[in-house]
This record gives sequence, structure tokens and C-alpha cells, in this order.
Amino acid sequence: MLLPAKAEVDRQLRRYRDRERTMLASPADLSARAVFEDSGYTLCVLMGKRCAREAADAAERYLAGLVTHVPERDERPRAAGRKASVVDRRTPAGSPVPSGAA
Repeated sequence: MLLPAKAEVDRQLRRYRDRERTMLASPADLSARAVFEDSGYTLCVLMGKRCAREAADAAERYLAGLVTHVPERDERPRAAGRKASVVDRRTPAGSPVPSGAA
């Protein structure tokens, strides 16, 4: 898996934090909010997260060297005790394999 360049992660995280401060300083400014949301979206894409807060946290961990890879969206943890789906197995003649047979 490819990892984002640390310089780019650092640049986008700084931009996100700067835009966040600007938006919090003037919450009624819709253009400041739009720019902040755009920077959050960019960080989400870069870090592979769905939430800007999660993306910022992941970026901080990545820059601190606490992360060795950025998990992809398909890498979801499975529920405990949940089994993989059953595969329909058939004999060479096309009939189903009896249960219990390997």
C-alpha cells in the first residue's frame, strides 16, 4: 500500500488547523466555513478517513511515527464470533458436496 508523503500530510494538516481557527473565530462567515470543510475533505481523502476529525487525528499519528500504514476503507474489523460466508461447493459432476464431507 502506498503511503502519503509526510510533507504533504503536514501541509494539509496545517492548512486544516489554520482554516479551523479562522472558522471558529467567525462562525457566521459562510465562506470561512466552506473553505474549512474543503480542507477537511482534502485531509479525509489523503488519510482515507470518512470524518475530518478522524483524518486529522490519523494525520497527527502518522506524522508522529505511530502509524506504519493507513488502513483502506475495506479493512473493517469483523464482529467477534462472526464467521466467513459459506462457499457453495460442488463435485466435479456439478452436484452439491454433502455437508460434513471435505
